[in-house]
Amino acid sequence: MKWSGALFAVVGVSLFTQACGDSSSNDPSGDSAGSTTGAAAGTASGSGGGSSGGAMAAAGSAGTPAGRGGTATSAGGSGAAGTAATGGVTTGGGATGGKSSGGAATTGGAASGGAGTAGGGAGGAPAGGAGGAPTNGGSGGGVNNDGPCPVPSYIASEPKPIGWASQGTATTGGGSATPVLVTTLAQFKTEVAGSAAKVIYVKGEFAADKISIGSGSSNVIVRNLKISGYGVGDCSKDPSYDSATGCSSGDDAISVNGSAHHVWFDHCLIMDGTDGNLDITNDADFVTVSWTKFAYTPRTDNQGDDSTGAAGHRFSNLVGGTDTAPTNWPSTRPLNVTWHHNWWADNVVERQPRVRYGRNHLFNNYYNSSASNYCVRAGIEASILLEANAFDGVKSPHQFNNTDNESTAYIELGTGDRANSYVSTSGTKVDQGGGSKFTPPYTYQVDAASAVAAAVKANAGPH
Repeated sequence: MKWSGALFAVVGVSLFTQACGDSSSNDPSGDSAGSTTGAAAGTASGSGGGSSGGAMAAAGSAGTPAGRGGTATSAGGSGAAGTAATGGVTTGGGATGGKSSGGAATTGGAASGGAGTAGGGAGGAPAGGAGGAPTNGGSGGGVNNDGPCPVPSYIASEPKPIGWASQGTATTGGGSATPVLVTTLAQFKTEVAGSAAKVIYVKGEFAADKISIGSGSSNVIVRNLKISGYGVGDCSKDPSYDSATGCSSGDDAISVNGSAHHVWFDHCLIMDGTDGNLDITNDADFVTVSWTKFAYTPRTDNQGDDSTGAAGHRFSNLVGGTDTAPTNWPSTRPLNVTWHHNWWADNVVERQPRVRYGRNHLFNNYYNSSASNYCVRAGIEASILLEANAFDGVKSPHQFNNTDNESTAYIELGTGDRANSYVSTSGTKVDQGGGSKFTPPYTYQVDAASAVAAAVKANAGPH
């Protein structure tokens, strides 16, 4: 099965895909079973707070957070190839507002047999069971039949995020609503309307469209999706493209902005955003991005003020959109993001991520884009902690944006068994700076950098 079209990624909506009989590839070139149409870009924004809701596992568990407001907009384009299985959506709690412009996605989905991982040992649980966790070992794995479709064990066994998204009210998803399966765009638009928390499984291929989301601006879980922006090989495919400006005039594949908070992206493939893949800007806060692959189809960028020529505007992730401080800075400190077990892969050139103002924690991520100009960059007032990441054949693993920014930013490197690894890299590997470091306020486990490449390549992206 394939699903593409509007990525209804307003903050306040959880996107959650599970298996319904077909497996999909996390290869950005897609799966041999078919191609998707209707790629687009999504924006998540909003203001106000959400309720704590309940833990979202296979079909959501206790709690029914409510919210209102929010719209999502999407438009066509040419999508990236790939197959997907049935997925689901849970709407979480939120407050007034929230608008999403753009938005197209194709779900990844996992086979009903469960997600396999590298190494030995079986996961596995009978139908209805919790399943096995997708750690660095395991093959096979169980499913959990709590909803209209089987849920891969690695989804069912990891209902909560690690990192900044776990803090405060936490990121818990859509609650205990009875799961609903939708197979058409019309059904989907009906189900996501209103303010009630829902769990929605999605099956099929949907055209890009404008979709109103009934949830608010917080408590969002996005899992096991393939999300493709407009700019598949050509920025001018984006309806927002302005040739006088260039690629940055277009949309991101998906973004989190405004006052959106408590958002978790997990096991996604996000690629070919015109301006960027996944940007987190404005006053957005408490975000975790885990087990996600970022990639681009090769393209040049030979038009506009921001032209980067043959390198193309393949800039993946921006945290903090401008040098202007967030609202009420420094008494408020938004843009807190955790990135773990992600893969910056094919044809990514820059922003992996580039950070302004935020306290960003990166551990156990894998970098191997040979097209890279740099990987991690600290801008004004950024505080970055890098632990046990693996940099392989890339340029400038970590650097400051400029000398002035270095005076306000800080890059801290893990030591001992949390040291980063560098294989065949070139360029800068700077650290420290004139800013301040931070200590993550949450519990997390760090694997040795030597194990990262195998684990991430085997498990990142939709399954």
